[in-house]
Amino acid sequence: MTPTNLSDAVAELGRLKLGEIGLEDLLRRVAQLAKRVLPVPVEASVALVRGGAGHTAAYTDDVSRDLDERQYAQGDGPCLDASARGAVVSVPDLAAEDRWPDWAERGRRAGAGSSVSIGLPIQEAVGGVLNVYAPTPYAFDDDAVAVLEAFAVYAAVALANAQLYDSTATLARQMLEAMASRAVIEQAKGMIMAERRCTPEQAFAVLRKASQDSNRKVRDVAQALVGRAAGAPTS
Repeated sequence: MTPTNLSDAVAELGRLKLGEIGLEDLLRRVAQLAKRVLPVPVEASVALVRGGAGHTAAYTDDVSRDLDERQYAQGDGPCLDASARGAVVSVPDLAAEDRWPDWAERGRRAGAGSSVSIGLPIQEAVGGVLNVYAPTPYAFDDDAVAVLEAFAVYAAVALANAQLYDSTATLARQMLEAMASRAVIEQAKGMIMAERRCTPEQAFAVLRKASQDSNRKVRDVAQALVGRAAGAPTS
């Protein structure tokens, strides 16, 4: 794969339209670009961490995913440490690593020689980590780490914006659903009021009792009533 310099990688991140690309696709693109910003062969992953529990949301090969997941199973490792401290955690030589010896030995057997994990502040409840693995020891000198840190800053901004966009889109969808529910309930109440010549409160009490008796949501009871009146099939 042809290396991409930092400015080109950042520009590519900037061209991604949050309304046209999902959060998963963006995470995958971050991992792919991280793999290309260094001139040495590496693999990369992006982990999301909430409440100390991690999940590898994107990865460029199975080894990077497996080494991440090994840390989640053990509850410790450079990825989780980077997330907890919001810092850069470097493992220059897995063969000599003594902070996480079990994880390092597993990584060494899988063909990893060194790694760098960089915490990505996304939002208060969710942290991210960019993990980069190289097959050789001491693959990440100061210049390489500086490049990864710079890329991580832009990646964190993109991910934070995507997370906000995703949350906003979810909220908007929930509001639309709530408005639709309210509308059908009001329509059903109107039908009950016309039929029974009762107040709005009494009509809603009828819907609520039908909901309890049938173990269905009030909205579903109202939708069935409106559907029957319109001659539509009901479930």
